[in-house]
Amino acid sequence: MIAVLIICGLAIIGAIITFNNLVSAKNEVENANGGLDAMLKKRYDLLPNLVTIVNNYMNFEKGVLAEVTDMRTKRLSGSVSDNDKHDLDTKIGQSMSNVMMSVENYPTLKADRSFLNLQASWNESEEQIAAARRAYNSAVTNYNTSFEGFPGSIFAGSMKFEHKQVIAIPDEERKNVNASELFNSK
Repeated sequence: MIAVLIICGLAIIGAIITFNNLVSAKNEVENANGGLDAMLKKRYDLLPNLVTIVNNYMNFEKGVLAEVTDMRTKRLSGSVSDNDKHDLDTKIGQSMSNVMMSVENYPTLKADRSFLNLQASWNESEEQIAAARRAYNSAVTNYNTSFEGFPGSIFAGSMKFEHKQVIAIPDEERKNVNASELFNSK
């Protein structure tokens, strides 16, 4: 009888520990997602200033800048899913990266003090976003791992824990950069 009570007690303790680990992992994902959102908010606060300054110099890029502004508005609206948010964030980053590379063709813009300050802030923001994405992906991996194995899988199904997606790099960004093409485009 005592052995049965000990086994039941250990099972209950094990269930509590497993459940608490699942909740902890879920909260880590939410925390990491909040940190990523904070860094992205910083990026989005910089965008209007960058767009205004760049617009004054780069007439042919106005379509790209308008598209970036539209994506920013959509992203900040709060009406998009997490996966759509990540897709928009990636598209905005790619578009602004192209704009920043186009700056090389505008010596006056490259010398503008306001632009240089904003460009430095943008670069810092992008580094912080990359770090936040790594933290988010780590938290998501830990979360997914916590309920894909036993006994977590038992609780995950009954408690409606859902698999989360890591933020992946688009295929375009995985390609090797051809340095000679970069230098010949100037």
